[in-house]
Amino acid sequence: MADLAVIIVTWNVRDLALAALESLLADLDSSGLAADVYVVDSASSDGSAEAVRAAFPQVRVFASAENLGFGRANNLALREIGFGRPDTAHLPKAVYLLNPDTITYPGATWALYKALMAQADVGLVGARLSYEDGSFQHSAFHFPGLRQLWVEFFPTPGRLIEGEFNGRYPRARYEGGQPFPVDFPLGATMMLRREVIQQTGLFDEQFFMYCEEIDWAWRIHKAGWRVLCVPAARVVHLAGQSTGQARPQSIINLWMSRLRLFRKHYPAWKYHAARLMVQAGMRRRLEQARRDGAEPLLQAYRTVYELARRP
Repeated sequence: MADLAVIIVTWNVRDLALAALESLLADLDSSGLAADVYVVDSASSDGSAEAVRAAFPQVRVFASAENLGFGRANNLALREIGFGRPDTAHLPKAVYLLNPDTITYPGATWALYKALMAQADVGLVGARLSYEDGSFQHSAFHFPGLRQLWVEFFPTPGRLIEGEFNGRYPRARYEGGQPFPVDFPLGATMMLRREVIQQTGLFDEQFFMYCEEIDWAWRIHKAGWRVLCVPAARVVHLAGQSTGQARPQSIINLWMSRLRLFRKHYPAWKYHAARLMVQAGMRRRLEQARRDGAEPLLQAYRTVYELARRP
């Protein structure tokens, strides 16, 4: 039985994925953890799967003929590992879902694993993230609500944008160095205890891209597990390297997932309020896109507006 299985999903980020694997494998070598690493490539056109196989023969690569999205691609690897089968004796003690646009600092993987296993009621942990230049990046958030939608679309004082009003945790919590409870970590680094996956199931594949980690964390909380951010685990997150390649479609995917999240986890009145706020926000964005002559964004905003009008 392995201590850890690591899953990385790629889509046209060959060079970033190779760098992510290099730093991860170096960290695993010094961690003492018995780990298996899996890469799921979602129909990349840049030779990602072939490059990973050539550079890292110890990594198991699954090359999909279609773009599966984040949740389905991770689920493919989780099922290959053995989750969902009757025989559970061979399952790893934990699974680490890692983005390909990351660089792992030495000791980060062990710090996550140690925090996950230190207390029996901890089910999910995430790392402390930074941008490429070392600057602070929010790594964990409160579950999204109507206040976050307000910040998304309407003028808001900066102190509220960076505070709990907008779902952020104080920077002092990160600087304190100790694991602290959160609603959910950013999906760039998610390490889950084996029992959590067995109890709560896999990613909900209705979410093609975005919010799938929020949905899973919500289910994990409801099942009685605690979720932590681990500041001692340091990981650089370059952010949006895959989704930035298809911005209009990414906008549609984002808001489709956000609306689905509200419908799934909130009462009907709050979902209705969220739909009205998204409609109002998209009207503002349509007006701005028309002034800017941004035709691709116009179509994306129209699509989201129509999605928000549906019951």
